[in-house]
Amino acid sequence: MIQWRLLPGAVALLLCVPAGATQYELVKDAPPVYGTDQYVKAAYEDTLLDIARRNSVGYEEIRRANPNLDLWIPGAGADVLVPGRRILPPGPREGIVVNLPEHRLYYYPRVKRGEKPIVITFPVSVGKMDWRTPLGQTQIVNKQTLPSWYPPPSVIQEHAERGDPLPKVVPPGPDNPLGDYAMRLAIHPGAYLIHGTNNPQAVGMAVTHGCIRLYPEDIEALFKMVPVGTKVWLVNEPVKVAYVDGELLLEAHPQIDAEGQPMEPDLELLSHKLDQALGSSTAAIDWDLARETLQSALGMPTLVGLQADRDAPADSAAPMSAQSAPALAPTPTPAPNPSPPAASAPPATTADSPH
Repeated sequence: MIQWRLLPGAVALLLCVPAGATQYELVKDAPPVYGTDQYVKAAYEDTLLDIARRNSVGYEEIRRANPNLDLWIPGAGADVLVPGRRILPPGPREGIVVNLPEHRLYYYPRVKRGEKPIVITFPVSVGKMDWRTPLGQTQIVNKQTLPSWYPPPSVIQEHAERGDPLPKVVPPGPDNPLGDYAMRLAIHPGAYLIHGTNNPQAVGMAVTHGCIRLYPEDIEALFKMVPVGTKVWLVNEPVKVAYVDGELLLEAHPQIDAEGQPMEPDLELLSHKLDQALGSSTAAIDWDLARETLQSALGMPTLVGLQADRDAPADSAAPMSAQSAPALAPTPTPAPNPSPPAASAPPATTADSPH
């Protein structure tokens, strides 16, 4: 069971939902920060991906949080950091919001009379660089259990060129990359889906042909909750900032450009986000730490500033307000975190390329 600690006034309550997902009650006008990071002990038979799945996080989340542990053999008794503290993405608080750089889906169910608003979140896989997931607003137009998969011509050609021919139709079953549940989006005549997978080890990566893929137990839970017609927003919010009880928090994810290609961190975007979060307040910002957080893009909220009348987080802190945000000059990229061994990459299967 996930351990948790809530920031003052952020979110009122943690509940449990099926499939190990995380559900929080939302409080009106409260800061959009919830959950906590935690350490768990690895058992002898555990992989990091086992621990990730049990705690509702994906491949990239668990890998970035534990760069010094082997993905497949962390070791019995190893302390594994499970990232669980997050800032809600900006934008609407209704329907489904998928933040592509974060590889995470947020579902805001319609609030019924006598109920309180909640958010439920799941890790997801999204489109890889050359098959990027489109951005914008759409909706669920169809739901199907035990779907057949009809590979588009481009995917059939790609597999044929690799010497891995695909049939025109893949029926339901263990070889179907859609899993047991699929929800079709109103994009490009229904070409994009939110669906399950027969390769759960890859959930939380950019590996699909544009579709949004969940753990099998997560898509089953979401499928039962989401009605046809639900609005869906596909957003690109790599930098999230929150000002909570005098503390300025920065959560950064790897950034991509309009073509889905990796790009250098946008320092102007960071300045704009910090400016928005502060409003008319003034805070002492540790600019070196803020830039390092942006560059490393570990995806975990980091304290980078304090209310002006409190102690700054480091000697390099400088005052900032909405009226006087200093320009951010680029700094050398810090040394990357150690990567898992080459053998740590998920095994390639037919599910890594379709959808």
